[in-house]
Parts: sequence; structure tokens; C-alpha cells
Amino acid sequence: MTVQSILQRKDSEVFTIRPSTTIHAATNLMRQRGVAALVATLGDTIVGIVSERDIIHAIAHFGEHALAMPVNDILPPKIITIGPTDSIKHAMSLMTRHRVRQLPVIVNGKLSGIVSIGDVVKHRLEDLETEANVLRDSYIAAR
Repeated sequence: MTVQSILQRKDSEVFTIRPSTTIHAATNLMRQRGVAALVATLGDTIVGIVSERDIIHAIAHFGEHALAMPVNDILPPKIITIGPTDSIKHAMSLMTRHRVRQLPVIVNGKLSGIVSIGDVVKHRLEDLETEANVLRDSYIAAR
């Protein structure tokens, strides 16, 4: 199974934000859209991903002042991405190794989607359920 199979099952809209946007505005957008992360972009270039976790760390470190800071000030230094033809196993490995919960999906150098750890877990559980049903049906048919 590939990352593309996850993207086909979910809403393809990716919410982006400018790196100069305040953290307070980013939290409002996350709340309005019901998402845990936003992709910071300049044109077609991905600058980073700001997540709820990054915002909590900023507030813990800078206090209330953090809300007036630009998102760019708290973006993680490294952007971990994935392609649509990469396996779900590879996505899980990247998320675990780099301790990230979202992976931007890049096609021809452009953002085409985002895969979260929740998406990966949901997809994996569906695969396991299908496999269990096939095994059960095979067992019943063999009796």
C-alpha cells in the first residue's frame, strides 16, 4: 500500500499559512479548520509545518508573548516529506524516526497533500480488518 491510497480516501485540501503570520492567527485557523498542523509556505515553497505541539512548546518557553510571534520563529529546522508512491510502512518509519505527526506529500516539487499519523493508523487498521475477514472466511470455507 502506498501513501496515494491514503490520499484517495481523504479530503485533499491542505491548509497553508504564511511564515509571517502570528502564532495566535495560526491557532485560530487550526481551530476553525479542525486540524492539528498547518503547512507554512512562500509561494510553492514549503518552509515548514507548524503543529499544535510546536505552539505549546513556544508558549511554555516564551509565555504569552509567543502568541504575537511569527510562525517562522517556531518552525522545526528540518522538513520531512514523502511522495505518493512511497509505502505506508516508509511513512510510519519516517514519523517514528523523526518524531513528526504530519508528512507533506510532494509531487514534482509541489505540495499535493498531507498525511497525518491518524491517517496512517486508520488505513492500517482497515487493512488489518480486511485481512482478518479474509482469513476468517477462508477458515470457514475450509471447514
